[in-house]
Amino acid sequence: MENFNEFSFRDDIMNVIDHMHFNKPTPIQEAVIPLVLKKRDVVGISQTGTGKTHAFLLPIMQHIDSSKESVQAVIAAPTRELAQQIYENAKVFKKYNENLRISLIIGGSDKQKAINKLSHQPHLVIGTPGRIKDLAIDEKVLHITTADTFVIDEADMTLEYGYFEDLDTVLGKMKDDLQMLVFSATIPEAMKPFLRKYMKNPEIITIDQQLPASGHVKHYLIQTKHRDRYEVLKEIMNMIDPYICIIFVNRRGEAVSLAKRLREDGYKVGEIHGDLEPRERKQMMRRIHNNEYQYIVATDIAARGIDIDGVSHVINMEFPTERDFYIHRSGRCGRGKYEGECYSMYDTTNQAMVEALEKRHIHFEMKAIKNGQLVDAGERLKRKNRTHEPTELEKEVQKIVRKPRKVKPGYKKKRKREVDKLYRKQKRAIIQADIKRQRKERYKKAQAEKTRRE
Repeated sequence: MENFNEFSFRDDIMNVIDHMHFNKPTPIQEAVIPLVLKKRDVVGISQTGTGKTHAFLLPIMQHIDSSKESVQAVIAAPTRELAQQIYENAKVFKKYNENLRISLIIGGSDKQKAINKLSHQPHLVIGTPGRIKDLAIDEKVLHITTADTFVIDEADMTLEYGYFEDLDTVLGKMKDDLQMLVFSATIPEAMKPFLRKYMKNPEIITIDQQLPASGHVKHYLIQTKHRDRYEVLKEIMNMIDPYICIIFVNRRGEAVSLAKRLREDGYKVGEIHGDLEPRERKQMMRRIHNNEYQYIVATDIAARGIDIDGVSHVINMEFPTERDFYIHRSGRCGRGKYEGECYSMYDTTNQAMVEALEKRHIHFEMKAIKNGQLVDAGERLKRKNRTHEPTELEKEVQKIVRKPRKVKPGYKKKRKREVDKLYRKQKRAIIQADIKRQRKERYKKAQAEKTRRE
């Protein structure tokens, strides 16, 4: 599809498309928008950065009638930051439709103030599951039961943070013919019963769009072997001088303990993860945007959709579980015309991940840190590529176990087993002979020492 004209959007929505400088629909927009316009239920599987926010925002705005005094669509996101970003994208539509009302419903803000604003119901609600449930079900001031469309964005993260129970409570009160739109990077097995419960023959749209790696980022592998990774981290931190550096870990508990340890060692660090209380997270994001921290410890929540300006370095304490998460992490730095550096602690268990990323045109340099400097650590696969030169013993064994005159199927494996068995026997005999020799030498030495003393 060459442009957005084929969707027959209203003029105010086309103005937004021009305002956003959208030239042509992304693959997920091209696939999803017609289905949403037809009021179909949709499961969209795609990574962050593929344009899915506008894949649901554009058709939802097309359906909203701003002359009505009722909630017509609800968008739930797992974190306040992601909800805020969707809200910022949605606010652009108000520039071209002054009657449009949009409410951001998230924790960490003045609850009474939010209640007061709901004296006039919004047309579109964007928020986190917990706060939506609080105002709609518990306080009964947000009247979402009139909504025709319900969106769950980043559904796998929503499941991970345990918000499906809140959504279950909310959706149980919604109308029977509700249009459900679910977007996620992955669909875990634990999510499928929920989808079957609330969705009606959904269209499954999978966009296998590989995210491009930034060409402005240098990727370094720092081999850890048996070293303490915290000590390696401090070596990297002492070597670089970042504007902002994000240090990624895979689990929330690790983020908490790492940030605590760094503070105890005198570093001023911020942290972004799911264990922060609402007020703490809001304050933390404000301080990060005010450039109060040079280092930020984070889980993948910071890589998926949260924009932090000025990130010059990324450090991975370990590789993420998904390849695209590495792209998201490293993509936090090296934006625009600026250069970035991504350091990943590496051992041989990461080999498959590294090879998969190399197929995505990421070039890794194997490095070590010596005397505070980054030095070349040689080839990553040099041990694997090293050719084995047979020993004299192996050559002798090969001569003993000769190739049979008549070759039968499987003879190579059988001959190899015989060679290995004989090699082990011969080697054991050599070792036993060496032990006997050493015993004789020790005995002679002891006898000589005894004679000398006498």
